[in-house]
Amino acid sequence: MRTEPITDASGRPIPVARTWHWGRWLAAAVALAVAAQLAYLIVANPNLDWGKVAEYVFHERILSGVWVTIEISVLATALGLVLGVLVAIMRLAHNPVLSGLATFYIWFFRGTPVLVQLIFWYNLAFLFPEMVLKIPFTMIGVKWDTNEVMTGFTSAMLGLGLNLAAYFAETVRAGIQAVDNGQTEAAYALGMTPAKRMRVIVLPQALRIIIPPTGNEFISMLKTTSLVYVVAGHDLMTNASQIYKVNNLIMELLIVASLWYMLMTAVATFLQGRLERRFGAEAVRLVRGGGLATRILPKAAA
Repeated sequence: MRTEPITDASGRPIPVARTWHWGRWLAAAVALAVAAQLAYLIVANPNLDWGKVAEYVFHERILSGVWVTIEISVLATALGLVLGVLVAIMRLAHNPVLSGLATFYIWFFRGTPVLVQLIFWYNLAFLFPEMVLKIPFTMIGVKWDTNEVMTGFTSAMLGLGLNLAAYFAETVRAGIQAVDNGQTEAAYALGMTPAKRMRVIVLPQALRIIIPPTGNEFISMLKTTSLVYVVAGHDLMTNASQIYKVNNLIMELLIVASLWYMLMTAVATFLQGRLERRFGAEAVRLVRGGGLATRILPKAAA
């Protein structure tokens, strides 16, 4: 922010002597020297073939793994968000059974490692060799071979989505509880059902609180997909590991995978910033206009 210059009684600017912070300059010089040394040790390392790195950056299997990583991240995030909203609503319900089930779900999936969950879903056939869907008390239904259904991709999407739902549930619950009580009281006064109140009044206003951590969770999901290699999900890390197990270019392929993860994270961070500015501007507009309920409730009353 620009400030007006300091002037004397006659209006002439008074020169201001700058203070040199020698400690800051010294710390910056030391940090740059250490960073330069580390960069030199990596770039100039004779055991690292940068030509191979450039060769595999756009390799067919690497690009295929990038696409699968994006698919798993998007689908798992969508599953986690939808299920997280349902669990959050159950958690806030006055019904002790629904609230207890939601609390148990959050505790269980947050308390077990993601890696364990992925391996569990991938090996589900040991418990249920066949998946059966039929009408109760009848023989009418269909069945599938569990090994054919729970592929590496399906196991990854399901495991990551169910785990993420537990974290989204707490985020959504915090967003719902942050909505002013006056909004819900006005909806009750107009005779809105709890479901309509939640859908029309509460959730739209909670979005401005939910969106930023949701973006953070998606960015984290992009990197968490690297665990999918344990179930051979054909993601970026899986394909990179399969390549370096053949040609022994371990460090080169890890650098290739890291470059793609950083690129995907940069794009996701940019999109998250756009969403935050969009919903931030919407929040300011609603506050200046008197809130969401003042625009919706008169229509409901009519």
